[in-house]
Amino acid sequence: MSDDPVMTNPELYRVIFENDDVRVLEYSDRPGDRTQPHVHPDSVMYTLSAFRRRLVSGGRTTEVDLPAGVARWLPAQEHSGENIGATETRAIFVELKRKAVSQGDSVLGPA
Repeated sequence: MSDDPVMTNPELYRVIFENDDVRVLEYSDRPGDRTQPHVHPDSVMYTLSAFRRRLVSGGRTTEVDLPAGVARWLPAQEHSGENIGATETRAIFVELKRKAVSQGDSVLGPA
């Protein structure tokens, strides 16, 4: 079975952009929803809503409360999660595919 969150929980994650350098995921769930164990590479998470979640990984459990409108670094990890709050969880994940910075031809502005 794949550990890609888009495969483990396709009803909660969707790809909104992808190229050779990054993959951008949109995540949305409702109170009580749970994810299957899955893996995230090094990523930046941007919260679109305030939410409360329980995360479980390797016998460890933590609860997080995040406000809307914050960007956070998410180091590579495997976990499962549960929405334990009273609101939807909505977030964007920008997953990094490469560690090296490209030194080739540069583009000015969005590509």
